[in-house]
Amino acid sequence: MKYKVNIGCGRTPTEGWVNFDNTPAINLSHSPLKYWIAKSLRLLTPPQIENVEWNKTNKIGFADATKRIPLRDGTAECIYTSHMVEHLSREGANAFLNEALRVLEVGGVLRIAVPDLRIAIGEYEETRDADKFMEGLLVTAPPLNTLKQKVFLLASGYRHHQWMYDGQSLSKLMTMLGFQHVSVCEPGETNIALPTNLNLYERSKDSVYVEGVK
Repeated sequence: MKYKVNIGCGRTPTEGWVNFDNTPAINLSHSPLKYWIAKSLRLLTPPQIENVEWNKTNKIGFADATKRIPLRDGTAECIYTSHMVEHLSREGANAFLNEALRVLEVGGVLRIAVPDLRIAIGEYEETRDADKFMEGLLVTAPPLNTLKQKVFLLASGYRHHQWMYDGQSLSKLMTMLGFQHVSVCEPGETNIALPTNLNLYERSKDSVYVEGVK
């Protein structure tokens, strides 16, 4: 069986695809005992409980894609990820791309959408507002002044952006790690043979789309 896979789907899973994310809420949704204990001890806020229930209802699987995508070698015909790679360190991005190569079948396509650094710089050139530019990049480290903030970081991981890309830099990285026929795609354009329910315009106002073939 060949899979269509969405990695880092967040709250926008692709219908009919295998959807993965790495939010701690997924682990709780898969562990009734841990979930019950967390609720009983009032460790979860109402929005966090709602998020656990949402992940349970939508059958989102857990995956830390920098370590292992829980699929066998060569079983994915395509992989899509949107606004996830910029949250990874440089080493983490390399690890994810290697995992994608492992999971994809020969000829399978990886499609990546990331915030386009060129767009952000273009907006800065228009406004010359450095504060707005830095805020938009989301590269500011989270505060770690309280125990609660430190525990949250330990439990959820670093959620800000760690590296920014444009089409050229992401294409270079994918090519360096072994992808073939790497290209920058226009919104709505793809080399995936049957994208079915995949949103080919997701976050198109600030994104660049790059695809490569195993």
